[in-house]
Amino acid sequence: MKGGVRKRGSSWYYYFDVAKVDGKRKKIERKGGNTKREAEKALRSAIKEFENCGSIIDESNISVSDYFDYWFDEYVMINCKYNTQENYKIIIDRHIKSSLGVYKLKSLTPAILQQFINKKYRNGFAKTTLSNFYGVLSGALRMAVYPYKFIKENPMIYVTMPRYDNVKNDKDKLKVISLENFKKIIERFPEGSNFYIPLQIAFSTGMRASEVCGLTWDCVDLKNNTIKVEKIIVYKKREWVFGTPKTQSSYRTILIGNTLTNILKRNKKHQYENKLKYGTHYTNSNFVCTKENGVPITTNSLKYLSRIVNYELQIPFNFHSLRHTHATMLLESGANIKDIQHRLGHSKLATTMDTYSHITSKLKHDSVDRFESIISEIK
Repeated sequence: MKGGVRKRGSSWYYYFDVAKVDGKRKKIERKGGNTKREAEKALRSAIKEFENCGSIIDESNISVSDYFDYWFDEYVMINCKYNTQENYKIIIDRHIKSSLGVYKLKSLTPAILQQFINKKYRNGFAKTTLSNFYGVLSGALRMAVYPYKFIKENPMIYVTMPRYDNVKNDKDKLKVISLENFKKIIERFPEGSNFYIPLQIAFSTGMRASEVCGLTWDCVDLKNNTIKVEKIIVYKKREWVFGTPKTQSSYRTILIGNTLTNILKRNKKHQYENKLKYGTHYTNSNFVCTKENGVPITTNSLKYLSRIVNYELQIPFNFHSLRHTHATMLLESGANIKDIQHRLGHSKLATTMDTYSHITSKLKHDSVDRFESIISEIK
């Protein structure tokens, strides 16, 4: 690529040719400094940047630390949800950079990466956490091959996850609770308590905790018995703000029964009464789930609820248990699995099937038993 420098007035400028546009030669010229040497240095830097399509990264010597900063800014911050950004930032800063950051990106080998994963395994990290480390490394290094073209091959394709033999089965992991235990929870948090409404909504709809806490009255249609899920709440920069649902399929309208509709009607009336009671001390908001003084219930509040249920009531529970319980009850009752997929906001039917495989397996046996009872009449 041709280029040069020249003096104009008291300053030095650099210039170089670029690709032709409409058959006409194009040239870039910019101020390079106050001396010829400064302009020549700026020229070399500008040509290098142009040939790398605007990238200011030195591909040959970029460190793992610098690359993951670049990947985080150019991909994660643009394409991922806020909570995912925060989780990835922790993984990168606390784990990847501290162990692998000093390596040159092109020097990373499968052996180095396998040692990293194995060390985390020996240090007692859970399977889910280790899978997150593996996923971030795989995704980032895959993009380092293409589209960024920093390396020729992704070394993570040769790295394997350690085997976890003590993983609980799906049913234990999902923490599906019984109707009897749900009744005990409601007795502990009866109507009028802070957690009664979020408990009833999650139990009756299968909505996620962030969806329940982010629900506002404009998304509740008490005449047509529907709830629209179109936002969540997230904790961002020391305050609770609205965020977008997990996936595109998470935007949905859920049909609810008269039981929940009547509960919500009474809740709306109670909120109005509390507003009159507290006067100027009432926090005006449009949230469905609030404390007596109008302050919204957050997902952090629900963690306190889970602790009480676990330690006081001795019931294995987290708020997500209600989502699994809702889906399990519907599946066992013979509900259409496509409708369940829609209620849960899963983008793929396979996700619903895989998540509740222990139930779908039971349904398969029920189908065989039904068929056997039919053909028994032939004999």
